[in-house]
Amino acid sequence: MKIYVGSQNPTKIDSVKHVFPEMEIIGMEVESKVAAQPFSDEETLEGAINRARECASQSKAHLGIGLEGGVMEIEDDLYLCNWGALVDNKENVYTASGARILLPEEIKADLEKGKELGDVMDVYADKHDVRKKEGAIGIFTNGMVRREEMFTHVVKLLKGQWLNEQ
Repeated sequence: MKIYVGSQNPTKIDSVKHVFPEMEIIGMEVESKVAAQPFSDEETLEGAINRARECASQSKAHLGIGLEGGVMEIEDDLYLCNWGALVDNKENVYTASGARILLPEEIKADLEKGKELGDVMDVYADKHDVRKKEGAIGIFTNGMVRREEMFTHVVKLLKGQWLNEQ
């Protein structure tokens, strides 16, 4: 079986490989059809579903998975959020969300200026490609939870729901 993942980001692809070791995992660039920096749960979820649907539409795909990171507000606070979607060859859609952490005010201020979290995190952490490594969650949890681990949890939730329906 083949699973197409709607990204070339190694943290997303590796999270799917951990949960589906028996399958061939193929990363592909697809459009999320939402803002480059999603700013709500709804927008982040929509991006994940759009990615999964695009992947599932590939003729050789058995499953399509979309993983999307974003931010969402509660009152005046901004939280990191992440969503995943799995679409099977019958067009069933399964969704799940994962960890959330409060982002510092200085990060919120940069995001409200229109910057993307990945770019902001590179400057904040004085690192390169944080989004392809530990992610914002890795920086703000002092490495206790890394981006791949966060997405692995979401993919486990997706696989569990999908298997439950089989």
